[in-house]
Amino acid sequence: MNEKLGLSQETWAFFLPIISLFGSTFILLIVVLVLNSLASRFIRRTVDATELRRKWLVQTRNGIILLFILGLILIWGEELRTLALSVVAIAVAFVVATKELILCVTGSLLKTGAGSFDIGDRIQIRDFRGDVIDQTLLATTILEVGPGKLTHQRTGRMAVIPNALFVSEPVINESYTRQYVLHVFTVPFKRTDKWQAAQQALLAAAAKHCQPYLENARLYMQRLSDERGLDASSVDPRVTIQVPTAAEIHLVVRFPVRASQRSYIEQLILSEVFTEDFSGKGKSTEEEAEEEEEKA
Repeated sequence: MNEKLGLSQETWAFFLPIISLFGSTFILLIVVLVLNSLASRFIRRTVDATELRRKWLVQTRNGIILLFILGLILIWGEELRTLALSVVAIAVAFVVATKELILCVTGSLLKTGAGSFDIGDRIQIRDFRGDVIDQTLLATTILEVGPGKLTHQRTGRMAVIPNALFVSEPVINESYTRQYVLHVFTVPFKRTDKWQAAQQALLAAAAKHCQPYLENARLYMQRLSDERGLDASSVDPRVTIQVPTAAEIHLVVRFPVRASQRSYIEQLILSEVFTEDFSGKGKSTEEEAEEEEEKA
């Protein structure tokens, strides 16, 4: 008979289980329909109360539907298990193939939910540092600032950072206070240099260049602190001392400045202060002046 139908043994072996499954499903369907018909007829004949009859009809119908679903699971259980394994394998392969894209989307959701930065902020992540000019679901674009971490001029290069980095790397936002920021830079000296005179000169120059907007910066920082529940930071210019090694003195200059003028004001201060020579051993300028007065 197989030869008359043109079916090979392999083809027949392939279709036989499928035919058996569909045949079992058809028989189950017939049985369920017959049971539902018999049960409904029995309830309508034996139950006189309308509400009770409706209740039993609904419950019987739901029970038979549940029985039908259980029967389908028993009949198709092996095939459903195979299908589930195939779906899981495909899902795993998809996740592995698109891992970086998924991490990028996750990083985008993370930085958006955390409010890490906005367009125009200056950020640093790993070795990338610059001003944010664009954000998408997969990447963040910055205009590079540098070279190094202490320079505030643009290099003319653009960097496109995949958002996957924001999942595992910390982000430094240098524009956290927005309009005004507290800018810090360091000036190194030798212990034998006239660093005391340089300290006074740096402080005077910083105070001079900050004076036009110092009060506005103080009010802005106070308002920002009140909004965010933080202690208000002092905005007065200051020059502190660090001793990284026994032979060196570092003067750390901190002053308030508009976010867009950090590099400009820093260069003004340095240009003004270093018109005087602070190098060489000996006493400070004030001590030399006192000695000259005594000699006179």
